[in-house]
Amino acid sequence: MSFLKLENLTVAYGKDAPVLKNLNLSVEKGEFVSLLGPSGCGKTTTLRTIAGFLKPLSGRVLIGGKDYTNVPTHKRNIGVVFQNYALFPHMSVFENVAFGLRMRKIPRQEIEKKVRRALEMVGLAGFEKRLPSELSGGQQQRVAIARAIVIEPDLLLMDEPLSNLDANLRMEMRSEIKQLQKNLGITTVYVTHDQSEAIALSDRVVVMNSGKIEQVATPQEIFSNPKTSFVASFIGFQVLAVGTVTSIEENFAEVLREGKIYRARITGRVQLQDKVILFARPRKMRLTRHETQNCFQVQLISVLYQGETSLLVFKLGERQFSVEQDSAVSLPVGSNVFVHVPPEDLLALKEE
Repeated sequence: MSFLKLENLTVAYGKDAPVLKNLNLSVEKGEFVSLLGPSGCGKTTTLRTIAGFLKPLSGRVLIGGKDYTNVPTHKRNIGVVFQNYALFPHMSVFENVAFGLRMRKIPRQEIEKKVRRALEMVGLAGFEKRLPSELSGGQQQRVAIARAIVIEPDLLLMDEPLSNLDANLRMEMRSEIKQLQKNLGITTVYVTHDQSEAIALSDRVVVMNSGKIEQVATPQEIFSNPKTSFVASFIGFQVLAVGTVTSIEENFAEVLREGKIYRARITGRVQLQDKVILFARPRKMRLTRHETQNCFQVQLISVLYQGETSLLVFKLGERQFSVEQDSAVSLPVGSNVFVHVPPEDLLALKEE
């Protein structure tokens, strides 16, 4: 049996149209699951409903086999880490972390022991007396995590916890969060709009769009085998062209575009005569001066130097896409060349 189960959840804000409609999701005990999607897709609404901050119009929230749909937040043994940390500015680090324990009327000696252990786990031993204003952003985030885990929750919810940190600190905190969750074995639901973050942290990724789930799979599966055009676009594939499927053999299709046949891999539901979008990643395409199979004739419109790589922006019809190259590029802007994509790196997904 799944540890966390959302059954046919429909959730709305006031009298507005539902943000979530008949959403279903299962999370296993000890699993780290990320809700990934753009702003407004319903991922934070899902998290807030699990936490009890929002009551669904219909459906159920089951935790450990028990129905928590109508149980108030303070009676759910859930730790929550908010995007803005939500620390009490007038309280010390110790008092912030101890707050949940005091609300549960835990004995004083036990509180001291638990708080110090939680701060050690997040690398903040010795910071007990400081105020939040005396901490860096990364340290404040660690305090928020310590406060969430000190109550020994059955479930840990994290809402965009790294979005306010700079790039280097985000990478560092990713590693720390993953290691901490693994050590504690806490079932975790994590909200993010950053696909690289979801891929790096999760056991499974739930890609959401307009209040519905597009795909649930392992990070490797999401990254390599998106099932819909939305998922492909969101996780970094680029649209190259649109064509029509003329034949299918196992996991590959032949796609007709402007009189030419392209061979592409199928990862979603595709049938003969379907209109499909051809996708590829920037690093999976190569420039060539001679046309071969799976080549697109393009025009270079700009070059963006990135240090170790260069990003070449091409125009194909009315569309633009980028190709990432490892070395310096001497190709002048305005040049007409061919871009080759191997069949295994060219995806054909049904046009939605």
